[in-house]
Amino acid sequence: MLIDFHTHSTASDGELPPAALLERARERGIRCFAITDHDTVGGYLAVRDSAAAQAMTLVSGVEFSCRWSGVTVHIVGLGMDVDHTAMRAGLSRLAQARQERAAKIAQRLEKLGFAGALAGAEAEAGDSQLGRPHFAAWMVAEGHAEGFNDAFDRYLGQGKTGDVKAFWPELAEVVQWIVAAGGTAVIAHPLKYKLTRTKLQRLVLDFKRAGGTALELVNGRQNPDQTATLRRLALECDLAVSAGSDFHRDSAFGPDLGVEFRAPEGLDCLGQHFLAEANT
Repeated sequence: MLIDFHTHSTASDGELPPAALLERARERGIRCFAITDHDTVGGYLAVRDSAAAQAMTLVSGVEFSCRWSGVTVHIVGLGMDVDHTAMRAGLSRLAQARQERAAKIAQRLEKLGFAGALAGAEAEAGDSQLGRPHFAAWMVAEGHAEGFNDAFDRYLGQGKTGDVKAFWPELAEVVQWIVAAGGTAVIAHPLKYKLTRTKLQRLVLDFKRAGGTALELVNGRQNPDQTATLRRLALECDLAVSAGSDFHRDSAFGPDLGVEFRAPEGLDCLGQHFLAEANT
């Protein structure tokens, strides 16, 4: 069964508009699908009404940024009421945090001689959630960088001048927004945080105490050993599992839309739950 519960559109840092992303998913034969843009449900809202005519189940989604024990962690929310008061308040808070971070990035870049950075990035973003990729696009357009990767390698990547840490909310608060809105909270790409096994277990336990119930067993291109590690973690911690491509754009090195997925024995698959709900 092809599913995908982790994708990005132009509403955040993806390359395809939401409608094109949904059409790509339909062409790929994906049965259960979610657009999980960073800190916004704009991508989902753009296709929520039109998706009813497609031969697939569209699940509401978002990928929230948050902090846990000094580490930036991403939590995917699935199946929540995007119009719920808690969800609206949370999204508004994240939008403000991103705007404040963008202003600080611009200040730092302007000290390097790159005047007009904030206005330029905002113009690149348009209606999308403002982020570092938009600063990179502006720098390339203005001739300040040779390409997207060059902009990150020299100015915006980890440890560089434009690497500004936003004041993200705490993990427990983000999980509670999702749960209050009737959704399922999922730890996105658990191995990408490069935590020790002990610290990863602590993360999962704190996540569960806050009301989280699932982790991504598969995210993008990962090897069998990584999947086996996450399977053991899910079993040990009694978590349901999700799967997604983390698709952003077409790339020879990146994943395509859709994950062929059936949960290993003893684990609940969120896709099966969402399909069952849609059928009823």
